[in-house]
Amino acid sequence: MEPIETVLFDFGGTLDADGVAWKERFYTLYRSEGLDMAADAFAPTFFAADDPLVGGLSPAADLSETVNALATNIEAELARRRGGTGKAGAVSEKTDGDRARRVASRFLSEASAVFARNRPVLEALKARYRLGIVSNFYGNLEAVCHSTGLAPMFAVMVDSHRVGAEKPDPVIFNAALETLHAMPETTVFVGDSLRRDREGARRTGMRFIWIAPADVQAAEAGMPAQPTDHAAVTELRELMKILR
Repeated sequence: MEPIETVLFDFGGTLDADGVAWKERFYTLYRSEGLDMAADAFAPTFFAADDPLVGGLSPAADLSETVNALATNIEAELARRRGGTGKAGAVSEKTDGDRARRVASRFLSEASAVFARNRPVLEALKARYRLGIVSNFYGNLEAVCHSTGLAPMFAVMVDSHRVGAEKPDPVIFNAALETLHAMPETTVFVGDSLRRDREGARRTGMRFIWIAPADVQAAEAGMPAQPTDHAAVTELRELMKILR
C-alpha cells in the first residue's frame, strides 16, 4: 500500500467522544435526568430536533450555542410527544428549560475533557500528516472547531451543509482531498459510523479506521458478513500505534 500522507476525521462522535455519536450521548444524558423512553423511541425525537438546525444556525455559532440549541429543540420535541412518553396524543405545552440546560452543560463538559485528551494526539499527527475534517454538520463547522481550539490542527474543515453533499457521498470527501491536494490512495479516514464514514471512505478509495467503544466493536464483529478491511480503535491516541 501507498504510505499515508493525509488523515481525515469525522467531527461529532469521533473527535469529541471516542466513537459515541451525539444521539446516543444525548439519550444517555436524558436517561440520567429521568427520561422514561426507549432508545428506539428517542431516535426520531432526536432527528426531529436535529434537522431544523441544518442551515438554521448562524455560521458563527460555536459549540456551546450549537449544543444548547439542540437540547432546546429536543426538549420542545419531547413536550410535543406528550412529555417524552413517545405516545401519540395530546401535546404538552410545557418544556423543561432547566433540564435542557443541564443536559447541554454535561454534554459540553464531557466533550471538553475529550478534546483536552485528544489535542496532543492531533498535534503529533499534524507534525507528520496533512489533517482535515469531513463532517455532516449544520453549516457552522469552522466556528465550532475554532471555539474548541482544534481549528489550528486542521488544514481543511468540510461541512456537508456548505458543500451540499453528505457522507457517504464521495463528493464531500473529494472536497477535502482537492483542497489538500491529496490522493485517496494515500489518505485514511477516521470515523465512528460504519454506514457514513466507512462506506464513504470505501466509495472514495480511501482506507478507514473505525473508532468505537469496545462493546460496540464486539457486537459488530458478531454480525454475519461484516467487512474486515479496516482497523479499529477505542481512543484516538491508539492511532499512534497504527499510523507509524
